[in-house]
Amino acid sequence: MVMSEIKREQQKEYHVPVMSEEIIDYLALTPGKVIVDATVGTGGHSMYIIKGIVPGGRLIGIDRDEESLAIAKERLFQAGAQCDFVYGNFVDIDTILRRCNVTCVDGIVFDLGLSSYQLRNPERGFSFQSEGPLDMRMDRHSCISAYDLLNNLNEQELSSLLWSFGQERWHNRIAKFVVKERERHPITTTRELSNIVLKAIPYKYRGLRIHPATRTFQAVRIAVNSELESLESAITKAIALLSSGGRLCVISFHSLEDRAVKLIFRQEAAQERISIITAKPRTASPEEVRDNPLSRSAKLRVAQKV
Repeated sequence: MVMSEIKREQQKEYHVPVMSEEIIDYLALTPGKVIVDATVGTGGHSMYIIKGIVPGGRLIGIDRDEESLAIAKERLFQAGAQCDFVYGNFVDIDTILRRCNVTCVDGIVFDLGLSSYQLRNPERGFSFQSEGPLDMRMDRHSCISAYDLLNNLNEQELSSLLWSFGQERWHNRIAKFVVKERERHPITTTRELSNIVLKAIPYKYRGLRIHPATRTFQAVRIAVNSELESLESAITKAIALLSSGGRLCVISFHSLEDRAVKLIFRQEAAQERISIITAKPRTASPEEVRDNPLSRSAKLRVAQKV
């Protein structure tokens, strides 16, 4: 299946991965390589990766979302390469690969964005565009949900969360409005949270390019899933697991993630453990942004093991 055919198949039902052509180019795939898709999701990037590593290659797909992982397994089951699908958090990538009897790999991919498959499901609570429970857990076995944070953190803690993880200008006002609202009744749905944010932000600042609730939802999701803490540890471990010449590709979708990746790459390069392939992050082409608006904020950084 050529790349254009894969894209058409994905657009029918599944998440369309961003910058897939760039990922394939940077991984420099050849038959027999061992590649880790540390955020395999529904298999978007892996559909392309497998075509470049057969025959003899091996793909290890990791994801903390069991529903997405099951879809990836079904889609890739007969793709012609040895595939391992592992339910787990990419922060445990070293432990996961040891269980797969793998000591080093030729390439690793991290796509840090939410998938459209997750966003389209109101029951997951990731989107402010539809009514759903305040969940936002990527791993539905996790104990802490968005509901727990929004209804239990105090005003100062909420304000700090919104600023630290969302860089939300109106973090103090939103936190105050959340606390005031939950004094009347618990905040239980995505629509309720979105409406609270709209009330908290002064009217003249609501007509911006992005929805006023975007940063709040981003911040809560990052906190629920401990995304930044997991990312820093996972990237460091991933670099150690690469074979000489192996490449690490990381796609991020907001400045906090990109800054963390950039900092780790610089630290590792200073120790001469990697060379940085992308001096500046790559972004999606205008054509891709037109066809897939989710790609507009994507930034790709690539490093190679020395």
